[in-house]
Amino acid sequence: MKLSKQDILKALETISVPGEGQNMIESGAVKNVNVFGDEVVVDITIKNPSLQAKKRTEVDILKTIHDKVYQKAKVKTNISVEAPAKPKTNTIKGNPIPGINNIIAVASGKGGVGKSTITANLAVTLAKMGFKVGVLDADIYGPSMPIMFDVADEKPLAVNVDGKSKMKPIENYGVKILSIGFFTQPNQAVVWRGPMAAKALNQMIFDAAWGELDFLLLDLPPGTGDIHLSIMQSLPITGAVVVSTPQNVALADAKKGVAMFQQESINVPVLGIVENMAYFTPAELPENKYYIFGQEGAKHLSEDLEVPFLGEIPLVQSIREAGDAGRPAGLQTGTPLEEAFENLTRNVVEEVVRRNEDLPPTEAIKITTMAGCSAVKK
Repeated sequence: MKLSKQDILKALETISVPGEGQNMIESGAVKNVNVFGDEVVVDITIKNPSLQAKKRTEVDILKTIHDKVYQKAKVKTNISVEAPAKPKTNTIKGNPIPGINNIIAVASGKGGVGKSTITANLAVTLAKMGFKVGVLDADIYGPSMPIMFDVADEKPLAVNVDGKSKMKPIENYGVKILSIGFFTQPNQAVVWRGPMAAKALNQMIFDAAWGELDFLLLDLPPGTGDIHLSIMQSLPITGAVVVSTPQNVALADAKKGVAMFQQESINVPVLGIVENMAYFTPAELPENKYYIFGQEGAKHLSEDLEVPFLGEIPLVQSIREAGDAGRPAGLQTGTPLEEAFENLTRNVVEEVVRRNEDLPPTEAIKITTMAGCSAVKK
């Protein structure tokens, strides 16, 4: 069969670059198409620098040409990434914490999607990779890190740092931890208004002897509220990781979480979306996958919002058991779970590196109160 450039271009009009809306021809993404016998070479430029976007583009082009033009065509795709004409900037202001290189907020639009489980396993996996890691349990009303790290009965001690009394974080599995859970009784409800909760968080942030950290992970409360603004007012967040299940209800709230960080007045880079409870595989049927909450919903959301997809974590009973026992599942060696958490963690680290290369340092936002309402300003 003789291939024609016109047939190839017509086929490419039926697909689009992930997250870019218009088809590849209309958007101008396809720069050139050359046909040499049964060989097709497509030169294309995309805006998303993630490995996932490049792979998805390559697969879509290959499949479309095979399906719509010639099944045996030899397709080669040359993908380049278009650098933004003007680099994104963060013009918001605040004071960094000396000794802490990266501050990562782990958030979710709604509760029950496994945000704290992802935070704990991300922390222990980073520590296994040799990084210095801390976790601030910023979920004031539902702190869970003390249980997940098997330190529920511990109390932070006071240490002297440069003549000042500081809290020494509790440490386990190579991770430094501070949580409001260390200062309350297990059956005690934390009934605080926003300013009081913000004051407690500021004490754990600035009155703590964190030392040198490569990563400080913030386990934020679910939703988008006062605690989130207080945290972003106090700290220069390097980037945010948003956790969701594939379920439509969770995805709708995750979308709001991403939108919060991307507001012009906040402008915290979103490192990507994690799909938790992606599928269930019973032990007796290890080759089967059951998509209980829907299939690849968070992955598709990441494409729609043009943010990286960081990975998927299956719904496995041992993850819950490990968290309840105080030994996060990411510590297990030689298991599919270890591999899943390592893939997730590598993707997060890659996005942090890319973010630090492409964008200026994030700073904390200024929040003022006017007429009884909180307003966010640059």
